Amino acid sequence: MKLRRHLLSLLAAATAFGAFSAPAAAADYKAEYRLSIVLAPPTPWGQAAKIWSDLVKERTQGRINIKLYPGVSLIQGDQTREFSALRQGVIDMAVGSTINWSPQVKELNLFSLPFLMPDYAAIDALTQGSVGKKIFQTLDKSGVVPLAWGENGYREVTNSKRAIKSPADLKGMKIRVVGSPIYSDMFSAMGANPTQMSWADAQPALSSGAVDGQENPLFLFTVLKMQNVGQKFVTSWGYVADPLIFVVNKDIWASWTPADQAIVRQAAIDAGKQEIAIARKGLTEADKPAFKDIAAMGVTVTHLTPAERDAFVKVTRPVYDKWKNTVGVALVKEAEDAIAARKK
Repeated sequence: MKLRRHLLSLLAAATAFGAFSAPAAAADYKAEYRLSIVLAPPTPWGQAAKIWSDLVKERTQGRINIKLYPGVSLIQGDQTREFSALRQGVIDMAVGSTINWSPQVKELNLFSLPFLMPDYAAIDALTQGSVGKKIFQTLDKSGVVPLAWGENGYREVTNSKRAIKSPADLKGMKIRVVGSPIYSDMFSAMGANPTQMSWADAQPALSSGAVDGQENPLFLFTVLKMQNVGQKFVTSWGYVADPLIFVVNKDIWASWTPADQAIVRQAAIDAGKQEIAIARKGLTEADKPAFKDIAAMGVTVTHLTPAERDAFVKVTRPVYDKWKNTVGVALVKEAEDAIAARKK
């Protein structure tokens, strides 16, 4: 009798342990995960986050629920603090800009080297090849789990004064730039007066004429109706592009089961592919309809000839050489070789 009772108690304990241990990992999951982004839907950047969060919720059957925090609102709008906050656990997940994270991860300045990437095939050669893998290894060592690439696009320059076809056209012009030092170096080399400020401050400055111009991906021109803040000239020069990166905080990542980790990773890859197509729409077709739409707003659109582009390349080469050492000479050489070998 005692033996039977002992066996029954062992069976009950085992059953209780089994019932408890099976969903233990899921029990540790948060009710909601905080995903930081700078721009909200319907921008391509915002779409990247929305597609990712929707895919994850669907594929995990609701085990992982993600809430978007546009405007980097978890850190009071300071996008340069996003990467640090991600490592510290203030942010759980992010689709982040290589530019914004470059102060903390110097290798990310690679994508801001002036005129490194002459076309979209060059961007793909970097992000989808050995250079992209090495950057992901660096990010992993820096305290986050990188999963996939997205794209914020080429940054084009706009202004209220004149068409920009040469560095001389930029001379003395006040241009709002992002808060990464390489951008101040580039615009200073081209003769402009670069001014670092938040976008919230930039819009009234553009309206009042306190600042003459700015540089951003072209989709923002349309979304924000920049022609209404005096931006009457657009120059397509493709001087830098800004890939986006899907990442997860390491502690959050470790709290998920391997099966859910695989789901989140694949969802990021799928979302990245979809978002890149969205970001390039209107810009990669032969007739480039996005530029036609902007011209229809009464804006003068300038496309540089190869000779005109070369003039900008020449004046910014000292900046390229200076920052090559910051990024890492070997990594830059690998990037240059990958671009030279790309399939156009």
